[in-house]
Amino acid sequence: MPIKANDGYYEVVWPRSPRQIASKALAPRLQTLEGKTIAELWSYVYRGDEVYAWLEEALKARFPGVRFVNWREFGCIHGNEEREVLAALPQRLKQFGVDAAVSAMGC
Repeated sequence: MPIKANDGYYEVVWPRSPRQIASKALAPRLQTLEGKTIAELWSYVYRGDEVYAWLEEALKARFPGVRFVNWREFGCIHGNEEREVLAALPQRLKQFGVDAAVSAMGC
């Protein structure tokens, strides 16, 4: 079977599909974390319990009055109950008066 010359050109398929939703503008950035309430969201992967403890310590030293809503309040955001946890998340963030959220460690 003869080899077909392609002169360096190959047929390719673009792996991305057309966008299904339009991009939205990001929420405005907080000027400071001083006096703000921060939610900790975690997928229970890696060592988030340790990392969040270090993060809280560092941010409390830098921003007086910063408050945290611990990841335990929200449940695992990835796993068997992921759909329920994420569906309830907007209401839970409002309930706790959250100004910002950190989602980390495998999320």
